[in-house]
Amino acid sequence: MNTVTRAHLAEAIYMQVGLSRNESAALLEDVLERMSHSLERGEAVKLSAFGTFSVRQKAQRIGRNPKTGVEVPITPRRVLSFRASQVLKARLNGEVPGADMGAED
Repeated sequence: MNTVTRAHLAEAIYMQVGLSRNESAALLEDVLERMSHSLERGEAVKLSAFGTFSVRQKAQRIGRNPKTGVEVPITPRRVLSFRASQVLKARLNGEVPGADMGAED
């Protein structure tokens, strides 16, 4: 299984959009930076036909060490979640998204 990296994405921008390699890398960094800042502020980031990134607040809870069985408190924290769009889910399953399927989920 291959992993798509920033370098792969920047190269794809370079090949398809026609910007220079430096401009393509800068564009990618700007997009990722804007997404990161929005998520830090607690805003959802929705990409049509791809999915939605959102931040959820998790409350403090009690967890258990699986090895020893000792209970330990898990501190409250914010977690990032991703929900794939119906279009992406269909593509992953080799299906063609139907006309009744919206571009977003």
